[in-house]
Amino acid sequence: MVRRNDERRAALVDAAIEVLARDGARGLTFRAVDTEAAVPVGTASNYFTDRDDLLTQAGARVYERLQPDEATLTRLRTAGRDRETYAELMRELVGRVAAYRTGYLALLELRLEATRRPGLREVLTERVRADMDANVAYHEASGFPGDATAVKLLVLTLNWLIVEQLTLPDVFTEAEREQLVAAAVERIVEE
Repeated sequence: MVRRNDERRAALVDAAIEVLARDGARGLTFRAVDTEAAVPVGTASNYFTDRDDLLTQAGARVYERLQPDEATLTRLRTAGRDRETYAELMRELVGRVAAYRTGYLALLELRLEATRRPGLREVLTERVRADMDANVAYHEASGFPGDATAVKLLVLTLNWLIVEQLTLPDVFTEAEREQLVAAAVERIVEE
């Protein structure tokens, strides 16, 4: 029987994200999630039908937590529509994603695991495609310079910059990362 306490489920999924980031997909067990969430042994198995269910819900939760807050959305609505503002927004994005280090590292683990689990691959593919479509639609409606291809290229470029920052943080200084974001916008986004 799968339990319905939404707060407990969210706490367990958040614990799963922490386990994924720290121990990798191989370390993700119900017992490890119970321990991380500080709940009695056997709790996670009451909330998720199997490990695939837990992995899938962890993937969805990471994306939920990576969404900008209302203050950021308000600032986006009122910001200028030039490349300089665009670069500032991209720096904010990189900073926001990098600030949720465990979530992004867990997402990398989930992506690797998705190569072996068709159900997880399907969920992540749908989610990433929906996010990309939403980013392109927002961009097209916003009046920022550049086209859909520029948005996609920026996402791909900045994703690897984030990976570099989280896994090998000493490759680039913070100043270099900021310069790279600005250069990516300048070179990819046409006025």
